[in-house]
Amino acid sequence: MPKGVYLRRAGRIAWLAFAGAMLATPAFAQKKPAPQARSAPQQPAAQTIPSNPDDAFVALREAARKNDADRAAAISATLVDYPIPSYVEYFRIKPQMFDSSGQARIDTPDAEVAAFLQRYQGEAIADRMRNDWLLVLGKKRDWANFDIQYPQFVLKDDTQVECYALLSKALKGQNVAAEARTLLVDPRYFGEGCVDLIGYLAQAQQIQRSDVAFYARQALEQNYTTLAAKIAATLPDVRVDSDALATVVKMARNDPAQAAAYLSTVLGNLSRDEQGAAWGVIGQYAAKKLMPEAAGYYRRQLDMGGNQWLSDETQEWRVRAALRQGDWKQVRQSIELMRPELRAKDPAWTYWYGRALKADGRTSDAEQQFQSIAGQFNFYGQLASEELGRRITVPQRTAVSDAEAMAMRTRPGLVRAQKFYSLNLRFEGNREWNWELRGMNDRELLAAAEYARKISLLDRTVNTSDRTKAEHDFAQRFPMPYQDIMQRNTEAVGLDMAWAYGLIRQESRFIMDARSSAGAHGLMQVMPATARYVAKKIGMTDFSPTMMSDPNINILLGTNYMSMVLTDLDSSWTLASAGYNAGPGRPKNWRSSLARPVEGAIFAETIPFTETRVYVKNVLSNATYYSALMSGRPQSLKDRLGVVAPSTVTTTSLP
Repeated sequence: MPKGVYLRRAGRIAWLAFAGAMLATPAFAQKKPAPQARSAPQQPAAQTIPSNPDDAFVALREAARKNDADRAAAISATLVDYPIPSYVEYFRIKPQMFDSSGQARIDTPDAEVAAFLQRYQGEAIADRMRNDWLLVLGKKRDWANFDIQYPQFVLKDDTQVECYALLSKALKGQNVAAEARTLLVDPRYFGEGCVDLIGYLAQAQQIQRSDVAFYARQALEQNYTTLAAKIAATLPDVRVDSDALATVVKMARNDPAQAAAYLSTVLGNLSRDEQGAAWGVIGQYAAKKLMPEAAGYYRRQLDMGGNQWLSDETQEWRVRAALRQGDWKQVRQSIELMRPELRAKDPAWTYWYGRALKADGRTSDAEQQFQSIAGQFNFYGQLASEELGRRITVPQRTAVSDAEAMAMRTRPGLVRAQKFYSLNLRFEGNREWNWELRGMNDRELLAAAEYARKISLLDRTVNTSDRTKAEHDFAQRFPMPYQDIMQRNTEAVGLDMAWAYGLIRQESRFIMDARSSAGAHGLMQVMPATARYVAKKIGMTDFSPTMMSDPNINILLGTNYMSMVLTDLDSSWTLASAGYNAGPGRPKNWRSSLARPVEGAIFAETIPFTETRVYVKNVLSNATYYSALMSGRPQSLKDRLGVVAPSTVTTTSLP
């Protein structure tokens, strides 16, 4: 998602008024806010409590998810001897900590929470509870307890908690501006804790008005208008050139060319930095629409100099726009100007920087870049290896014994995880499983992965084996269940089985009953309408959607659809992988905007949908390893990616 840029400028933040009512500047002193009064609960229609304990537990989880404290208390009272008491208690307490909108309550039962943490110290659910409590303590400004609890929070994966932690430090006189700038890069995760942090740092003059404006602009670009208004309200006297900048953002989202034309008429009202940031926003949206003008908009941004007010997403799309245009000088320049943490986070930028250096004749420097990521078992690690002249192979296998694998069956977290998986509560199951893996060495991880395979949890086999650093078992990382069914169906339609397995690994991680939010079903995540279409095409007259739970039917329809998409997209694995995820019409549209043929890796990197971009890279990386495993011979990801040529055909009869 776009993350935005905000600019220095005088002028009232009137342009944010449409987002919603401005909030009063928060009180940041140690004084605690007055307790919220609990309104008398409305009496809903009587809801029965399931008699089956497992069903009641699932109902309790749902009540906790909705923060329905009364129903959670009623259900938990019936689960006195349930085998996972920690979660029964957690699901009872958690709705008392947050209101129905998900906001932290300051009348939380602190004593109960503290007792819970003491009772389940060291368990995954205790860390989850501590995460929740830190949000409450931060909102209450109870810094004494916050500072005691925060160092014990293990995962530290909640941006809002991290904002409160910085606010606590700032209130003690520490300058946290640099840490805040590193943290506040994605408004999706800000929450009220980060709004409070921004406001306090501005009042304490640790950050400038222009920083506040930048954070508000990030939110506005992602269309979080209410959040943008809240950030702006932390300093009511912040002023920007309201009409010009608001109009540029709104226009660029829908029509970058119109935004560019408008910006050209108001340039005299903007500083040089503001002009550069505005051209960057227009370039980002133009690049996402695959407009050839995008690179030109970005060149105007580069001519303005500076990089301070460009969001991460604007910086990333600056590289992608140059890649699509084949402008290696701009690729190199854009990566060199990237925020260092952003550049280091994704091996894509190391790979493309190496390619830009190579295009400039700096072969030795390029090889250093490729060498730094060539050992990674991912899309860009594979491509970097090929740039160094090495084709793709699988590492030597480290095998573990049955005894090592079965020793994992008594690990408490894995036991709890299996209970959750039996209830189809994968979120909690994965939390417990992953928590138990912390601190395991490679051999222990391989043993846990093998144990998961033995109990038919292939998604855990893959994800656990993926964690090893020096010892590996790629038969675990890239399993091949239902091999007879797969071979029969792929051979029937002339489909590469390695590609089919690579797709399944990405789609469902081999969870047979996997369901997407859109309704895709089973191993190959086939949509119901697509399943009916394919069944009709292949003459399956008795098809019913309930059949998709049968791996025979799921694989039959999935592989047939893969074959149809591949044929419709000129036998390009790159285009067909994109088409399977986003629908075959979209890659046709994306290629129609190409000015010339491009290598498959460039096409994949410039796919405008984040999910599809990641999907295509993972599927083809997977397929390359599957091919190496199946054939026992080195493989080429570059060959598999191929070249994508322009096409004027943008319609398809496929769903």
